[in-house]
Amino acid sequence: MKKVLITGGAGFIGSHLADYLIEHGSEVWVVDDLSTGSLDNLRPHPRLHVVIDSVTNEAVMNELIHRVDHVYHLAAVVGVRLVVDSPVRTLEVNLRGTEVVLKLAHRFGKRVLLASTSEVYGRQHENRPLSEDSERIYGPTVVGRWSYAAAKAIDEFLGLAYHRERGLEVVITRFFNTVGPRQTGRYGMVIPRFVEAAINGKPIEVHGHGRQCRSFTYVGDAVRAITRLMASRDAVGEVINIGNGAETTIIDLARRVKELTSSDSEIRFISYEEAYGAGFEDMMFRTPCTRKLQQFAGFTPSVPLDEILRQVIEDRRMRNLSPALLEAAS
Repeated sequence: MKKVLITGGAGFIGSHLADYLIEHGSEVWVVDDLSTGSLDNLRPHPRLHVVIDSVTNEAVMNELIHRVDHVYHLAAVVGVRLVVDSPVRTLEVNLRGTEVVLKLAHRFGKRVLLASTSEVYGRQHENRPLSEDSERIYGPTVVGRWSYAAAKAIDEFLGLAYHRERGLEVVITRFFNTVGPRQTGRYGMVIPRFVEAAINGKPIEVHGHGRQCRSFTYVGDAVRAITRLMASRDAVGEVINIGNGAETTIIDLARRVKELTSSDSEIRFISYEEAYGAGFEDMMFRTPCTRKLQQFAGFTPSVPLDEILRQVIEDRRMRNLSPALLEAAS
């Protein structure tokens, strides 16, 4: 039986990963400080063990990493709103947490999957899809949103350095807009934010002009992809995009959400300055090349956007039910 540690395991992706691993016979330890994750995301199970603590606590992490076979390092400060509002915490958690995990994984000889992000591509121009060796262009350091991208890029450099210099078995994955049930819009994630507004009859707020292009990956696809990569010896030492190559504009996304929820909400455009403050920068395109994912995992995410939206809408409506209605529905 595989013994697995998931950092950030009470979060959106982490909790879905925990479900999947337990279903396939693993014993799973989750460590999470619950700053953005929730115990409600985790389904109790005899083979699930939950530790409420920070990934930066080296003593706790030492004990956990020693007892498992594999480590999925997902813990991070994520979400545009949180990154903009909490730059110190973003840097401390994302840099120090990864340093602790890699050092201890090397100490005990454990394989690590290090979760990175498409944000590392930075301020991109027309070039797409983005391949893992694409050039990265960042804005100035006075623009806070780039701190997250820079921190995750340093995480990647550190992971690759441990692999090349010390032989650590590490796989680095760059997630592109992973979405699905359990995701919260509290920290700026666009689909749950749009769905919540549409269901509650509030304006669906599109930041900027709405012509920004994004691709969205179903969380179940992302989980299957990373578990295949963790099991692949050939993926060790590689940086691999995790994403769906299908592309949509943000304004079209807002229209699809409005249609699928049968909502009367207006679609309202607001400036980036109004949403995030002066100096905020966004990128026009964020679409992955999935060639390496197919090469190393034999897998390409394929759940279409409308199906993702239907699942998010159903999940949000169930969460909005009163406790009495939820009991009746069960």
